[in-house]
Amino acid sequence: MKRRLIPCLVVLLLGVGLLGRDAWLWAKGALAGRLIERALAAHLEDGAGHRPWDWSDFEVVARLEAPRLGVSRPVLTGASGESLAFGLGHVDGTARPGAPGNTVLAGHRDSWAAFLGDLRPGDTLRLVYYGGATDYRVVDAAVVDVLDPWPVASPGPDRLTLVTCHPIGGLLPTRERYVITCCLP
Repeated sequence: MKRRLIPCLVVLLLGVGLLGRDAWLWAKGALAGRLIERALAAHLEDGAGHRPWDWSDFEVVARLEAPRLGVSRPVLTGASGESLAFGLGHVDGTARPGAPGNTVLAGHRDSWAAFLGDLRPGDTLRLVYYGGATDYRVVDAAVVDVLDPWPVASPGPDRLTLVTCHPIGGLLPTRERYVITCCLP
């Protein structure tokens, strides 16, 4: 009887530990979301850089909305691992949201950027930033090699380029990127 009780207790304790860890991660994610929304509201009000928490490596600079899909995503500075864990990242060296040129945003295919697979040509995307908002129209979707410089190339008309790994929802590392190109209407 005791021999059966010990494995049962071990499994029970492991289950409680996993549930506790999941609850902790959910609570941290919910708090991070609120802090990011607060930093975005402050940025939209005064245009200054606002970090959602003191030790973050990023600031919140915009919000991307896909009205047909009911999607709203924060846009954070940089496309580093930390920023992409909490939203879409603005790729360094590309036009800042609201500035002329090619604004490139990147995100993880299994979280913040998963909605890219549901976009269709003609869909409207709105980029909200300090001082205004710009509406873009989805015009193209392509799969390119990770080394292809085309998605971040600057020449050409003002546009919004969204990049994630391909295939959307995939789990294994890949050399392919799914690229959505959006132009002014």
